[in-house]
Amino acid sequence: MIAIDGRGGAGKTTLAERLRKAVPNSSIVHTDDVAWHHAYFDWGPVLVENILRPLHRGEALDFRPRPWIDRGRPGSIAVPANTEFVFIEGTGVIREELAPWLDASVYLQGDLDEQERLLAVRDGDSPEQMEHVANWLREELPFMLREQPWAQATMVVAGPPHLDHDPETELVVAPPTPGSAELTDPRSRQRA
Repeated sequence: MIAIDGRGGAGKTTLAERLRKAVPNSSIVHTDDVAWHHAYFDWGPVLVENILRPLHRGEALDFRPRPWIDRGRPGSIAVPANTEFVFIEGTGVIREELAPWLDASVYLQGDLDEQERLLAVRDGDSPEQMEHVANWLREELPFMLREQPWAQATMVVAGPPHLDHDPETELVVAPPTPGSAELTDPRSRQRA
């Protein structure tokens, strides 16, 4: 079980998809699917009981969260039995209550302005979406400051690089820079 965490727009889903393609017998669980119409961050017990516990037993997973049933969302969260690697991606997955269930974790650090721009491109900027983002941010920052996933992560990596490279076959690697530890704390970039 490998957690991939970071703030919205950091590149978690992209990294998880690239890893799934590169790693045989692997699957992805998106915490956005677990949290859909449930809660922004209060989904840890749902993840443990319905996803992490069965996967640790090597069981096949075919889970339909209660809000999916109540709202008529088709499909399910599915992982085949005996999947060797499961990438669990989403903001808030690296947290103390889930630590016993995770084998490794990656925190993606990104530039907040760039992340906000990517979110607007991906999700739009309708009044409804902007209200959703405002509500999300009201819960995200206190959650992140309380849990400090960057401090618990096995590895902290920079989000999408701005260097010319082939993202399908190349990774951009750089050594940590002086003072990079404070860059992971969202308070260091909090805007008024």
